[in-house]
Amino acid sequence: MTATPLSGFVDGLADGSLRVIDLTTPLSSSTPALRLPAPFANLIDFSLEEVSAYNEPGPYWRHNNIHTGEHIGTHVDAPIHWISGRDGDDVSQIPVQRLIGPAAVLDLTAAVADDPDYLLAVADIESWEAEHGTLAAGAWLLLRTGWEVRGGSEAEFLNADDTGSHTPGVSVECAQWLATERQIAGLGVETVGVDAGLAGGFDPAFPVHYFFLGNDKYGLTSLRNLGSLPPTGAVVVVSPLPIVGGTGSPARVLAIVEDTVA
Repeated sequence: MTATPLSGFVDGLADGSLRVIDLTTPLSSSTPALRLPAPFANLIDFSLEEVSAYNEPGPYWRHNNIHTGEHIGTHVDAPIHWISGRDGDDVSQIPVQRLIGPAAVLDLTAAVADDPDYLLAVADIESWEAEHGTLAAGAWLLLRTGWEVRGGSEAEFLNADDTGSHTPGVSVECAQWLATERQIAGLGVETVGVDAGLAGGFDPAFPVHYFFLGNDKYGLTSLRNLGSLPPTGAVVVVSPLPIVGGTGSPARVLAIVEDTVA
């Protein structure tokens, strides 16, 4: 049988030379979610509603209704989520080939440890590119900040005080630059949203949302296990629900990496 790229891929998964790493935060009623201040409205949290459990309503099966907002847990932001992308694709219309692409992992853990409000700058990207090459077309830029360790507590994850939520993000200049100067698919972060916690006070407000979604790029949030990925070489698979009219969707996000010790 002639080997093909797909058969080689399947063989790699079988023999362990390729590993699949789950980048997804498990979704439950305790999954941290964005909390907008009044007068803004918040999404509902995730919950399960039992319909049957091997009992009279369904003696041989168990099933539930799910209740959730679109932007809860690990989720995708589609262009129509933001006013700048209001004429763009909903989550069901995202071209599927753009949901699979190379990962570019940029490690900001040291900077964020010193400053939880740290903002990614163009200089950070240029420094990474000097070592690893220009961000590839179709790539997902993944920001490793160490924030996932806070995921067991919503209070620690949101890190809010009287002045707002203190979580890392991207500067206005860098958000615009990435959205217009690099042909990446989108930005993935470990935090609750793709923008910094204090980004509501930027100009424009929430610049990653504004520039990325307005330029047909996507957001991806609440990722885990980015420390298991190399700076380059991994492939990301993003699997949102194809919700017609949906502005986003919870998603299972996987990375495929070569196992150098296999």
